[in-house]
Amino acid sequence: MNRQTSNIAKLLPVMLCFFAMGFVDLVGIASNYVKEDLSLSDAQANVFPSLVFFWFLIFSVPTGLLMNRIGRKKTVLLSLVVTAVSLVIPSFGDSYYAMLLAFSFLGIGNALMQTSLNPLISTIVKGDKLASSLTFGQFVKAIASFLAPYIAMWGATQAIPTLGLGWRVLFPIYCIIAVIAVLWLGLTSIDEEKPDKASGFGDCLKLLGKPFILLCFFGIICHVGVDVGTNTTAPKILMERLGFTLEEASFSTSLYFIFRTIGCLTGALILQKLSPKIFFFISIAMMTASMVMLLFCQGQAAIYTAIALVGYGNSNVFSIIFSQALLNMPEKKNEISGLMIMGLFGGTVFPLLMGFASDAVGQAGAVAVMLAGTLYLLFYGFRIKTARG
Repeated sequence: MNRQTSNIAKLLPVMLCFFAMGFVDLVGIASNYVKEDLSLSDAQANVFPSLVFFWFLIFSVPTGLLMNRIGRKKTVLLSLVVTAVSLVIPSFGDSYYAMLLAFSFLGIGNALMQTSLNPLISTIVKGDKLASSLTFGQFVKAIASFLAPYIAMWGATQAIPTLGLGWRVLFPIYCIIAVIAVLWLGLTSIDEEKPDKASGFGDCLKLLGKPFILLCFFGIICHVGVDVGTNTTAPKILMERLGFTLEEASFSTSLYFIFRTIGCLTGALILQKLSPKIFFFISIAMMTASMVMLLFCQGQAAIYTAIALVGYGNSNVFSIIFSQALLNMPEKKNEISGLMIMGLFGGTVFPLLMGFASDAVGQAGAVAVMLAGTLYLLFYGFRIKTARG
């Protein structure tokens, strides 16, 4: 077996893990169904995505340190097991507290996975191909993300007598895939780099004292804030302005992830030819235009266009920021990965702020919060670099 074939054999189970990573995005459509089932307010319903991403704040840096002890592959396997457990819980009930527990485990598993899976792929793919490989992983992740609303809608509208789960049929389907990922990756041999030099929690956090690393950290916060915010808010905009039902409005979430998927696939190719800095500015220009349109547009076509723009624009932001951070301090990959994934805590901060803003002034308030995050990303774009410092 030649080296290229060997790398492909290793990449296939890793890419299935990226698909499992996308399970976290089901929280957007799931929170809307739970809101409808339990008659919750926007602020109450937005607790679910906020709770999922809260665990990134707690577990990301410790996971970076855990990788130094047990390795990246074993950490990914642990994350998949926790994710599978989270997907079992909703099959037994959909009470408020059952869903809180399920989303907590989903958040913990995803924090472990995102922290360990991205540096794991760097052991297979080297050098300047890393950003495009991470982007391709995000493409695979996005497939799971845009399928989630369709599966939930199918379960909600096509009752399954043998299961009686309704929209919650999404959970056992994804659980089965998680189990397959555990088995496949577990049976795949991956030679990892020598673990980073052992460091403590405090040493890891001190890396935020590096100006460029701190900029990257806040960039990740804003990226995931816009991502989760759009995922959660897009259906609500259509329901508020056009009187759509939840099932009709659910297409907007899939539309977002369809264009994220297209963006990741094309971005993996574009980043092999175009400067990350130039492509980043193109992406942010699309996101800014989208936010302005979502603030003021009332027509269905315009709203759908705005959702498509932010979907495509936001698709490559994570990969560019993450690879920039890794390349800035390559000797601290595990610790940097932990810090960057801790930035996914933005998925907690943004939905909470957006929930309060939308309860006060409507969905335009939620969009204004996302616009603020987009403007920070524009500021970050001027600082993109590959050299140390």
